[in-house]
Amino acid sequence: MNKPTVSVVITCFNYGKYLNGCLTSVLSQTFKDIEIIVVNDGSTDNTDDVMKDFEHVANLRYIVQNNAGQANAKNTGIKHAKGEFIAFLDADDLWCDEKLEKQMKCFQNSGVGVVYCRARYLDERNEEFTYEMTSPYLQPRRGSVTRWLVFDNFVQFSSTIVRKECLDRFGVFDESLKMGIDWHLWLRISVAYEFDYVDEWLLFYRMGHSGQMSKNVEERQRCSDRIIADFIQSHVGSVSASLISQAMAYTYCNRGEYYRSTDRWRSTCYYIKALKMAPLNVIAYKGLIKNILYW
Repeated sequence: MNKPTVSVVITCFNYGKYLNGCLTSVLSQTFKDIEIIVVNDGSTDNTDDVMKDFEHVANLRYIVQNNAGQANAKNTGIKHAKGEFIAFLDADDLWCDEKLEKQMKCFQNSGVGVVYCRARYLDERNEEFTYEMTSPYLQPRRGSVTRWLVFDNFVQFSSTIVRKECLDRFGVFDESLKMGIDWHLWLRISVAYEFDYVDEWLLFYRMGHSGQMSKNVEERQRCSDRIIADFIQSHVGSVSASLISQAMAYTYCNRGEYYRSTDRWRSTCYYIKALKMAPLNVIAYKGLIKNILYW
């Protein structure tokens, strides 16, 4: 086939029960100049059987490897991608038909490196439910977004299209990280490229099903700390020290809130750490007062 404009990289580890719907949503795209790369990261379920139904698809490549983790699987897909742009999709998620077409228009701005969109949410039974991102740091942003990204990752992975030159310049996913690999990459890209988004719900993101890595809170926190530390060390001056302190205080306040109901002492320690980073942080003071009053 001719060199495609977009390479769609789908990674799958024991998500065979969702894979048919995922692939069908890609094949239904109104933007047709694509190739599809499916990386089976050592699945032990029915993934191989599901893929047999798609053997006739000319622009699809199926790669099977021993289980090596999500970062390695995604990097395998990138290595085989021929497109100028790479669209990422996890096998348990779905796209609306016009997703690629609407997002690709944003790349008419040559300074844009990453384009994403809003998401709707599905449970493991394919039933849609309401989930709202209330934090101001989880709202979509466009343009130069580093000052927002240091607080939190507001870019849904399966919603993204990335200009391939961004990966050539800043590298691919860090295989030493178990979680947050997309946030780590977005931060690096954001120092040199703009981000943009389509303000429509073009992704169906699945939450809460068994096997979802984001459930491991302790590991996610360890990875989050390392990601920020790596970014600060590697990109000195990209954001101010004051902003980093505010971002760390925000993180510690979130942890304080999370542990309030299960470990009041740990919650209190996180609020104190937040105040050391940002002594005027009102949320940290409120958290401490709640902990003291209801101890």
